[in-house]
Amino acid sequence: MPQNRNSLLALCLLLSLISIAPRTASAASPEHWVGTWAASPYSAPNRDQLGASDLTLRQIVHVSLGGSTARIVLSNEFGLTPLTIGSASLALTSPDGAITGAPTPITFSGRPSVIIPPGAMIVSDPAAFKFPPLSNLTVSLFVPSQPIQQLSQHGFAAETNFIVPGNAVTATTLTTPKEFASWIFLKGIDVEADKDAATIVTFGDSITDGALSTRNANARWPDVLSRRLQADKKYANLGILNQGIGGNRVLHDTTGPSALARFDRDVIAQPGVKYVVLMESINDIGHATDPQKPYDVITAEDLIAGFTQLITRAHTHNLKVIGATLTPYVGAKYQSPAGETMRQAVNNWLRTTPLLDGVIDFDKVTTDPAHPGVYLPTVDSGDHLHPADAGYKIMGESIDLKLFSK
Repeated sequence: MPQNRNSLLALCLLLSLISIAPRTASAASPEHWVGTWAASPYSAPNRDQLGASDLTLRQIVHVSLGGSTARIVLSNEFGLTPLTIGSASLALTSPDGAITGAPTPITFSGRPSVIIPPGAMIVSDPAAFKFPPLSNLTVSLFVPSQPIQQLSQHGFAAETNFIVPGNAVTATTLTTPKEFASWIFLKGIDVEADKDAATIVTFGDSITDGALSTRNANARWPDVLSRRLQADKKYANLGILNQGIGGNRVLHDTTGPSALARFDRDVIAQPGVKYVVLMESINDIGHATDPQKPYDVITAEDLIAGFTQLITRAHTHNLKVIGATLTPYVGAKYQSPAGETMRQAVNNWLRTTPLLDGVIDFDKVTTDPAHPGVYLPTVDSGDHLHPADAGYKIMGESIDLKLFSK
């Protein structure tokens, strides 16, 4: 018995010494992934019969943060059948859309190909790939022949992308490619970053998506904000993910699921997200009060209840929510006096509610002071709903960067 007691005492002494001994080797720092580019996918019919034969999709994106290790995110979330990606690559892209240097192969669990189940997304393996902030990257996807009933795509890219027959994933140039202007199966690009890096998600409809902005110019207001962040060393660790969908609404499905339905996927699930800028509901208002064909009728109180849900869900995950007022729309096809009254009510709530962590007053900087509810002439694209490039620039430059210091 004494021998057993001595052995037990010796073991306890050894364990106590181990617990207080200084560590001679620190544990490896955990990976910290941050989104540098994203688009919100939604369902689309396969009108071009993708999958009828082997093809390569070559898609260009404009990132916010740079880095030396990246991964891509692919989506079959709205697909009805399994999606096979035969191979993929990532490359730097010059301003004219040409690939610079050899494309970097992308793998999935160490393999060049992957099958994405219907309703699912997939994240690639990390790839050693160095790229600067605000650069253009090309993602090439080889899609072998297969049945594809429905696409997961973002319909408005404001970017010229390319499709060619066969497997051209490793090609630096393409022969007679066909152009298209959406992002198909491509959901995001993440970068491994310092632990203080984070992402701002801009969440909304076509005005966040950049409708009617100049193609290949990266003229959306989130692009303007991204350039400002990168120009200021205090904020250069913040990326931008544009999760706008043209035609989207807060309370009802239309182009894409409603904001309430897609919020977890498009905002909360994003890597490194810290802030969300919320600008949506002009489509809810316009359709509900359309003087010709109103439908899905709602009230300002209904919209405020929807916003409250989004804010509550974001705060549950420790995200800061910045509200953005709705820009003018008098003169738009679905505008009406009742709708303008509702827009003003929503904007007044956004400006005054204590639920938000900050407010961006886009309405104030884009409205013609002499004509309430109407865009400044320099802002209007011509449809009285969407800004022109100059209007998006005014919006992006009006944002107080201190909102992202909290």
